Amino acid sequence: MAEPEFFTTPQGRRIAYHLSPGTGPGIVFLGGFMSDMQGTKAVHMEVWAKARGQAFLRFDYSGHGQSEGAFEDGTIGAWAADALAAITALTQGPQILIGSSMGGWISLLCTKALGAKVAGLVTIAAAPDFTEDSMWAGFSDAQRADLVQHGVVELASDYDAPYRITRRLIEEGRDNLVLRSPLNLPIPVRFLQGTADADVDQSVALRLLAHAMGEDIRLTLVKGADHRFSDPACLALIEAAAEEVLAAQSQQAQAVPA
Repeated sequence: MAEPEFFTTPQGRRIAYHLSPGTGPGIVFLGGFMSDMQGTKAVHMEVWAKARGQAFLRFDYSGHGQSEGAFEDGTIGAWAADALAAITALTQGPQILIGSSMGGWISLLCTKALGAKVAGLVTIAAAPDFTEDSMWAGFSDAQRADLVQHGVVELASDYDAPYRITRRLIEEGRDNLVLRSPLNLPIPVRFLQGTADADVDQSVALRLLAHAMGEDIRLTLVKGADHRFSDPACLALIEAAAEEVLAAQSQQAQAVPA
């Protein structure tokens, strides 16, 4: 396995990444909460992009994977800043963002911040505003009291060690909510969501679809697919969504007067 390269963000965080050269628009994969760039979807889409000769970037947020920092020091805003720094420093020209779970939220923040740099968007079980609508809303009175008093609460995880959720993560997340204000997505967008997802309910995808504004936004619900969305059929759907977005972006680009 190739060793990652590193760059330092303007905030001083040292971020690990893999960048494959190729034609544009490039593809950027944005991982999920406590996930890393070695995940099945990220690596699969890198192989797919290389086969097409398409530029591809995957990276670890600070406190994730091979990047420096402690996970508990992270926030949605900090991880979004990592993503913005990576896209700005490491890619050339327009990019298609593929965001998984929390990466879906991050990709929406990046789309708002980067303007025309983002040419299209694919999300997989996107989890916008999850710190507020899933975590905080789902805490018991005792958990909320622990969070306020001790600054941290542990949540069970089906994937690894318990999640240590900090008060700062919850409070700072409120500065980055995307479902409480207009969300304009004037680019090709494909949302993918499994109906058997135990972490992000399909109602979140429906709310996101209803809230987002744009002329080319589609949601695909996959009956029986879980949050991992990583079996061969789901991986093929991610490929197809990316191909749709690339084709639609190309048509848009050709339609723009010289």
